[in-house]
Amino acid sequence: MLQPSTRTGDALLKTLPRWSERPGWVLSLTLCMASALWLPGAAASTLNCHKTCICASNIVSCSKMNLTTVPTGLPLYTAVLDLSYNEIERLRSEWTPVKLLKLHNLLLSHNGLHFLSSEAFQNVRQLRYLDLSSNNLQLLDEFIFEPLVNLEVLLLYNNQVSQIDRSAFLGMINLQKLYLSKNQISRFPMELVKEKSRLEKLSLLDVSSNKIKTLPIDELRALPAWIKNGLYFHNNPVLCHCDLYTLLAHWYIRKLNSAMDFKDDYTCILAGPQKNKVGVFDLSGDSMNCSTFKEADEEAFLEQRLILGCDTKRRGMLKTWIMPGNVVVTAGSNQTAKVLPDGNLQINPVRNEDSGTYTCLAMSEAINETIYVVLKVHNFTMHGGGDSLNTAYTTLVGCLASVVLVLMYLYLTPCRCFCCPNKGKAPGDDSIHSSMLSVTPTHEDPALNRHVAFIDSKDLQGQNGKLNPSGDDEDDDLDAEAGSLMKGKRKKSVAESISSVFSDTPMVV
Repeated sequence: MLQPSTRTGDALLKTLPRWSERPGWVLSLTLCMASALWLPGAAASTLNCHKTCICASNIVSCSKMNLTTVPTGLPLYTAVLDLSYNEIERLRSEWTPVKLLKLHNLLLSHNGLHFLSSEAFQNVRQLRYLDLSSNNLQLLDEFIFEPLVNLEVLLLYNNQVSQIDRSAFLGMINLQKLYLSKNQISRFPMELVKEKSRLEKLSLLDVSSNKIKTLPIDELRALPAWIKNGLYFHNNPVLCHCDLYTLLAHWYIRKLNSAMDFKDDYTCILAGPQKNKVGVFDLSGDSMNCSTFKEADEEAFLEQRLILGCDTKRRGMLKTWIMPGNVVVTAGSNQTAKVLPDGNLQINPVRNEDSGTYTCLAMSEAINETIYVVLKVHNFTMHGGGDSLNTAYTTLVGCLASVVLVLMYLYLTPCRCFCCPNKGKAPGDDSIHSSMLSVTPTHEDPALNRHVAFIDSKDLQGQNGKLNPSGDDEDDDLDAEAGSLMKGKRKKSVAESISSVFSDTPMVV
């Protein structure tokens, strides 16, 4: 802290007129001007590398100095500025009147900061690391971080942020890590990670320990693995659902950091008046009895163009594919499979022998990763259909046709003889039910007419169950025997001579 010199004060007192010769207001103004030279607060606005701050090369540390404003006169070569643990509640646009083109780290945590000017970062466009954590920020206005096109890490955790404008982070094309945990956020900021609107280099988004109750499960499931690997949303009061369990179980099987590191911290609220909190990974038990997750296989059809993805946890990894039978996919070979520029595997066209397990070996300087993809090829094309499908349809149509024909036979047969006029028949002939097979209306000769007769087992029968096609004498005897049977006076000889005759045995008469 700069201190005014004693000589300067003595010279000023000599120039002051006598107290009694000047009006009172002049005396008061003079005293205020004089005291300003000794006020410690006024001197604190100017950087002092010996008392107020610590200057080490291009690093300026003013931490824990009870500052209420940012010191002025910062060196142009400053690369790291630490203002944490002070009392700077407002960051105005004029906090640095000159452009600090070499400043890349700015630390403002633990200040009680509650106001950020929309132009606060105009003169520090080269920032790569900005720490605004543990303050009292409540709202992130639109375009507030727009000048920070080079920023890579932004810390906003442990604030009171409840509203985030959808364009607050617009223009931050190099942002890689964004920490928003321990705030009052109630909406999941999907626009930051979904395709066409996400920040292209963002690989870590932490929204844990907020007030988010619902999650866009389907959209989260569609994200690439390198985003899901750094997407943290644990310790939020989300509602329990089997889809949530399936999502996190898949991430855990893939060994994604977001699920592996905080497995026990992923909790949810059960529906009901008590609103009990349970672990998401316990939903497969007695809580909701969700089905155990199993990785689904890829399915394809003959002659199809198929792309198998190698969804790695990091981008920019070198990928090598191994086909079933331990055949390495190489460029320029006659194989139907080839590796695309993005590392995915294309198979065109798909054949029966392409079924099996494919292995993607991903390598980088930091980690190596192995991904297995199981492919099942159906024995028919996607649009043409297969023989088994055609056979099924043919069988179904055949069954329906059979049912229709049976119904026609039962209900649409020609009129029986009892509804036709009797011509020269004795009353005893009514037991014979006949129906006409064919009638030729152009001939009047009754000898050309043919009938089919169905004889019941209780009707006329001959000796030993045989029909007797002889003259009228034997027919009369059969009528007499049949009459005796109907009256319960069957003879023993007749009973022994009766054998089983089907009631629908046709007879041409």
